[in-house]
Amino acid sequence: MASSTLVPISFHFVRSSSFHRLPIPQLKPFSGVHSALSVAPISSSILSATRVKSSDIDTTFLDTFNPDEDFVYDPPEVPEGFVAPPSFDEGPLESEDEIAAAYEELYGPAYSGVSVLGNDIYVMDSKMKKLGGFGSKIKKDKLRDGFEERVVQVRRVTKVVKGGKQLHFRAIVVVGDKKGQVGVGVGKAKEVISAVQKSAINARRNIVTVPMTKYLTFPHRSEGDYGAAKVMLRPASPGTGVIAGGAVRIVLEMAGVENALGKQIGSNNALNNARATVVAVQKMKQFREVARERGIPMEELWK
Repeated sequence: MASSTLVPISFHFVRSSSFHRLPIPQLKPFSGVHSALSVAPISSSILSATRVKSSDIDTTFLDTFNPDEDFVYDPPEVPEGFVAPPSFDEGPLESEDEIAAAYEELYGPAYSGVSVLGNDIYVMDSKMKKLGGFGSKIKKDKLRDGFEERVVQVRRVTKVVKGGKQLHFRAIVVVGDKKGQVGVGVGKAKEVISAVQKSAINARRNIVTVPMTKYLTFPHRSEGDYGAAKVMLRPASPGTGVIAGGAVRIVLEMAGVENALGKQIGSNNALNNARATVVAVQKMKQFREVARERGIPMEELWK
């Protein structure tokens, strides 16, 4: 904080003729580091105009003044028609509308319990229903991460406990971006919607990359098995399409494969066939990867 220059000020004490004038204190201006920011001193003409002579002030009342006497307070009389204001505690109580109006006048409009969309939030909370299974119209927002979801199968599963049977739902969901990324997931819950959501989250945790050529087909043949299910995958020429069925077709379509041949051998279990397809896909390699591992140019693979 910049320091300012102290201006010399004169103090005059005017008394009766018996007193003499006190000497005027002279204060030197402060000369510090911030002398460049100092304020200019007041001119002598302004100071001389403010000086008061002792002969111009009437001091005759001091001759009869005795400071040791007791003073009696004599207030003026109350004028006619004067009505005293009521006490703060004696007035009528303010209504809630008057209090709200005074509050808005001081601090602006208060919150009225109505949201921006015009719906009473308290009424909305009381009308919220629990997320149910069949017949429930309440749906949660889907994740917008570029992946599409497709339900392969929803089955009712029962668990036998001491008190009876517990009914749950198992959902199999395949997610993919149709650009080479695909995943298979499974989830169980007491409601169908919850089971689908859990399986979609599980599928996103098991994303694999499908190697494809510029014709959107497989680079070579491959086979995969999972449990009792076995799947064969074959590349196809452009225009063939996806010739497969069941869970194999859904997995290939969600991965973005447009020309391929698929065959299920063994079990017809949808979950095992979907996972067998993922196993077969993971065994595939691109030509450049094989050429890099063998240390030969890519053209040598075609001889």
